[in-house]
Amino acid sequence: MGDQLSILLAIAAMAAVTIACRCGGYFLFARVEPSPLVRRALAYLPGCIFAAYVVPALIAGPPGNWIGAAATMLTMWRTRNLGVSIAAGVACGWGARVWL
Repeated sequence: MGDQLSILLAIAAMAAVTIACRCGGYFLFARVEPSPLVRRALAYLPGCIFAAYVVPALIAGPPGNWIGAAATMLTMWRTRNLGVSIAAGVACGWGARVWL
């Protein structure tokens, strides 16, 4: 019973810290007006975080990852539709892994 309680408390603590971080950002920016430089930097942040997740997987992964990424970029360039781009990348990446 002690292990289950400690696991439950750890999960609750992690949830509390996550909520505090998210609410803290909203609380801060509700009271402080960010400068134009900070606004521009925050506008690029999601793309940087996404690249930080994707690039290591591309470098360490099989050729199917590169084929899927190329298909995603080409589809996005042509259609400007995120859902279709992701579906094309997943399909091409899966196909490359199956047939290569």
